[in-house]
Amino acid sequence: MSFDVPDACTLPTAERPLRLAEFDDLFATAVRRVDPIGATHARLHLTGPDGLADRVRDLAARETGCCSFFTFTTTGAPAADGEAVVLDIEVPAAHADVLASLTQRARAVSAGATS
Repeated sequence: MSFDVPDACTLPTAERPLRLAEFDDLFATAVRRVDPIGATHARLHLTGPDGLADRVRDLAARETGCCSFFTFTTTGAPAADGEAVVLDIEVPAAHADVLASLTQRARAVSAGATS
């Protein structure tokens, strides 16, 4: 499954596959549900071991560093077997296609679809 990187992204080309692999790993291991909230806002529900919220915040901060159009908001809470995290992702209307691509990838990878 491909992911179109917008021109606004400043992450060096050589590092992009590594960042995408980090997102794919997060999607595959922690995403339980993806909720679109309009064209410019999505909410991902994640669960995982202790430290998940820190992992999500770190990845979101690094992504915002190269794709400043993203706004990530992370809310975490203890869960029975680790942590439950809600990740809100917002973009300006000009980047709604990037958010749609990201949420589509999150759904596919969390469901086990790979390519």
